[in-house]
Amino acid sequence: MRQYPIEKTRDIGIIAHIDAGKTTVSERILFYTGVSHKIGEVHEGDTVMDWMEQERERGITITSAATTCFWTPTYKNGDKSFEYRINLIDTPGHIDFTVEVKRSLRVLDGAVVVFDGVAGVEPQSETNWRYADEYKVPRLCFINKLDRTGASFENSYKSILERLTPNAIPIQIPIGLENNFEGVIDILKMKAYKFEGEKGGSIVESEIPANLKEEAAKRRHELIEKIVEQDDALMSQYLEGKEPDLEALKKVLRKAVIANTLVPVLCGSALKNKGVQLMLDAVVDYLPSPSDMPPVKGINPKTETEETREPKDDAPLAALAFKIAADPFVGSLTFFRVYSGTIRRGSYVLNTVKGEKERVGRMVRMHANHREEVEEVYAGDLGAIVGLKDTTTGDTLCDEEHPIVLEKIIFPEPVISIRIEPKTKADQEKMGIALRRLSEEDPTFRVTGDIETGETIIWGMGELHLEIIVDRMKREFGVEANTGRPQVAYRETIRSKAEAEGKYIRQSGGRGQYGHVLLKVEPMERGKGFEFINEIKGGVIPQEFISPIEKGVTEALSKGVIAGYTLTDLQVTIYDGSYHEVDSSEFAFKIAGSMALQEAAKRAKPVLLEPIMKIQAITPSEFMGDVAGDINSKRGQIEAMSDRASVKVIDALVPLSEMFGYATKLRSMTQGRGSFTMEFHRYNEVPNNVAQLIIEGKK
Repeated sequence: MRQYPIEKTRDIGIIAHIDAGKTTVSERILFYTGVSHKIGEVHEGDTVMDWMEQERERGITITSAATTCFWTPTYKNGDKSFEYRINLIDTPGHIDFTVEVKRSLRVLDGAVVVFDGVAGVEPQSETNWRYADEYKVPRLCFINKLDRTGASFENSYKSILERLTPNAIPIQIPIGLENNFEGVIDILKMKAYKFEGEKGGSIVESEIPANLKEEAAKRRHELIEKIVEQDDALMSQYLEGKEPDLEALKKVLRKAVIANTLVPVLCGSALKNKGVQLMLDAVVDYLPSPSDMPPVKGINPKTETEETREPKDDAPLAALAFKIAADPFVGSLTFFRVYSGTIRRGSYVLNTVKGEKERVGRMVRMHANHREEVEEVYAGDLGAIVGLKDTTTGDTLCDEEHPIVLEKIIFPEPVISIRIEPKTKADQEKMGIALRRLSEEDPTFRVTGDIETGETIIWGMGELHLEIIVDRMKREFGVEANTGRPQVAYRETIRSKAEAEGKYIRQSGGRGQYGHVLLKVEPMERGKGFEFINEIKGGVIPQEFISPIEKGVTEALSKGVIAGYTLTDLQVTIYDGSYHEVDSSEFAFKIAGSMALQEAAKRAKPVLLEPIMKIQAITPSEFMGDVAGDINSKRGQIEAMSDRASVKVIDALVPLSEMFGYATKLRSMTQGRGSFTMEFHRYNEVPNNVAQLIIEGKK
């Protein structure tokens, strides 16, 4: 039987920009909830959630880690009947591993967004926020590191309002800052809290310090006004001069958080053990349980109609596989989230995406890299199945009698590639297995072959991403490999409309080949990809040949007309053609479709596209001119310059091809004191002079 009712379950993620303190927050959560008896520190390389060797060496999170913990709110005085179960995922902050954030947010009901109290909103904070908006995930903000020199709660909160959402509202304010940071004030309760004893485990409630009473009262007035705006009954009560009681305010605030109309802002310092327990209280008070979320929607593959699944244990099973991981002890692990129904060990489930039945052998609940065997996983819970054969990221697992396909997870395209070859003959076979396993795990990691040279090419989200892949091949699979210089993932597109004819006719004595297609191409908005439209009417081309034509067109897109890069952002419409009753075949129409697309693309003013990266460079003020000048010399476009504590911050857009080796150059320009972050922004047209160098293979 289910131990914890679904109403007392929280599925949450910790998300943030790199170095904002996510893993430190997660480690405190595990300590205060009793899961671990020692606090792991990132700088000491002994954290529970960062368990990979590469994570501990680099002090960054590379893969999302899931765990389960239990929390009784501090104001319930240890009454276990109020204990909540929290399924927690700690995600990476580095842009190269953004896939982990996206797939985690797809299956979570709530998120705690952590911010550095000095830096406020940073580039990856914006990307993660956008993902959370995409999946309509309710969230809390936690402004961390308020003990650091240069920390400012006010500036960090202001950056959230300006760059993320105007709906953010503080429910806490800090007592002091930097070295004087002592605790937090709960402005709903109008009480001060300090965290004393070993590891801040003893929470001491007291009156608000006299110097902060006025500010707390002002903030409380603003908060109550924001809350009562969400509820007509509370609003009329408030307008009559009656202040609603605490429970009524919390109830309406919870409703507003779940509806994504308000975002509470909390504060603290995880490293100094201040504020984390009250953040856990806010998680159970304001973030939704699975039953608070609307029923999940999907498509019935038999009827092609939309269906919903209620988050109930006795409803038909609907689960989404959101991550595949290779475990050295048990083999392949498929992480899943159950949206409805119950999944049992020994049962069979249908993978509706692949059309295959899978047997559920061993099931485990993950605690970072440790496994706990379980017999059943209920609605709203996360788990992992050992050894599924055909299931990949984004597949739906469901009841065979009630098939459904849930919305897939769409991942960003890789922007960088390197050539890779095994060092020895013995490494050759092992390398193929390792690359296949790693690409199954990570949908943003691709493996392709260069037909002309026979070389293997691996694709990823950045230099660090590919570096980690090569390192994992060596450590986990024992494969030594040589790699080439990183290459940019250029694309091609068209600037105008064009039409073309594709005719494939072969006669060789017996039955011939006949395929004849007329199609038109037109440009689409940047980032839209490719769309195929069939306008054939009256059986000019039989229906069974339309799919081969689309296949031929899709294959032709992968070999562009300027320099052989993938064609993208175009609409292809097939509108006419002809067929031969005897000689027409799928093969002939596939070739005809491919020929027509290539010819149409040549006539449609094709251009090269290059990935443009959003960068944020941080430099001491005396090197500001040098850094800005260098960015301009890289065809960069500076968007903003701002001050942060004692440093200058430059936000700019720069082509990826100009950014290789930039970390070393920036350090040498700033006496080792500069740093930068970079993330993919969009594809832009390449200037003619640069395009010529790319075509000639000089860039």
